[in-house]
Amino acid sequence: MNSTTQKDPSAAAPRLAYLLSQYPAVSHTFFLDEITGLRQQGFTIETASINVADSACPLTPDETAAVNSTFYVKKAGVLGAATVALRALFTQPLVFLRGAAAALTGTGVDPYRILFAFFYFIEALLVADWMRTRNLQHLHIHFGGSVSNVGRIAARAAKIPYSLTIHGPEEFFDLKRCLLRQKVEQAAFTICISDFGRGQLMRLSAPKHWQRIHVARLGVDANLFAARTPRSIAVPVQMVCVGRLVATKGQRVLLEAAGLLAARGHSLHLTFIGDGPDAAALASCVTTLGLDGSVYFTGSLTHEATRARLSEADVFVLPSFAEGIPVALMEAMAMQLACVSTWTSGIPELITNDVDGLLVPPGSTHALADALESLFTSPQLRGRLGLAARQRVLSAYQQRANLARTAALLRQHVAAPSQPGQPNE
Repeated sequence: MNSTTQKDPSAAAPRLAYLLSQYPAVSHTFFLDEITGLRQQGFTIETASINVADSACPLTPDETAAVNSTFYVKKAGVLGAATVALRALFTQPLVFLRGAAAALTGTGVDPYRILFAFFYFIEALLVADWMRTRNLQHLHIHFGGSVSNVGRIAARAAKIPYSLTIHGPEEFFDLKRCLLRQKVEQAAFTICISDFGRGQLMRLSAPKHWQRIHVARLGVDANLFAARTPRSIAVPVQMVCVGRLVATKGQRVLLEAAGLLAARGHSLHLTFIGDGPDAAALASCVTTLGLDGSVYFTGSLTHEATRARLSEADVFVLPSFAEGIPVALMEAMAMQLACVSTWTSGIPELITNDVDGLLVPPGSTHALADALESLFTSPQLRGRLGLAARQRVLSAYQQRANLARTAALLRQHVAAPSQPGQPNE
């Protein structure tokens, strides 16, 4: 495991584990950036991932190194999981029983939920055992869904503190499955990437827990995502949408808006970068709308290839129905692209309408088409919004500056390293 010697030896940094759903992942590069940045600040961090690394794109050298140093929970297989579970039952029965009790929280008598609770319980025992062997004394979990179900059970079983980073919005939609209130109230502290997210957690939890709910925004490297040179002739206008092809991203609304623009006589070129379960349905929609030859799907691309596509674009569009604050939008803004998105969740914290981007109501095909048309017909508007967009990122969404907030919260709430020892029985 790679780590960097702390500059100030008098301020001991915590030794902790990061638990992620999939690491590394092409759609979640901020995981790698965050962990690398914290290690450079002296933190000792080891990583565990429920699922194996994303294989959609070739791995970079940094991602390959992450794969080689990450504990992959599901790789244990049935035999490995059974071995760990039986060892816990016979040598650490209290760990086993605490984990089982935590897993059954909120399941009631629903057989489907009990079955999933069993799977989470077994995975949690694997995580707890890994942390014990690595002498890791705090667990930090990204996302509030299934991965944090595993993390919460592991922490309760081993009697170790845990913390969360909540991105949203999916966690806020299925509170029964996510047990979000219980997780937040039991966590040592919780980080939200937006004020919107913090407000949602305050809505769910008792006021006595609010002081442990903090905001630490994500960010981008504005040197890596440098300002592009606008094209001198933007006909047809090149639009790009980056994100998983899922219903939440609103890509069908964008296709319908593109159909309206084509009907109004506009020449356009729309590229979707990403993959997902809606790929076939969206491709079919393109044909139905008569947009063949104007709309293209690249599938997942490497980070370098995505930046290249953004550098050639005129407009970035993300018509989501719900978001946290999407990093893809920050990246496009950093590259000085005119951006169109929606008035939903955390996005208005990033974009001020008609100042550093355009916002439309989520799901409104006509409003989206009108906003895009204003950019199609005015290079001056595209230029003004693009310049302001980059300035917005430079002022509030720089990766290094925002990561310092996360580091400060970890130092504040997570205990410094102690001598090696056994987990609490």
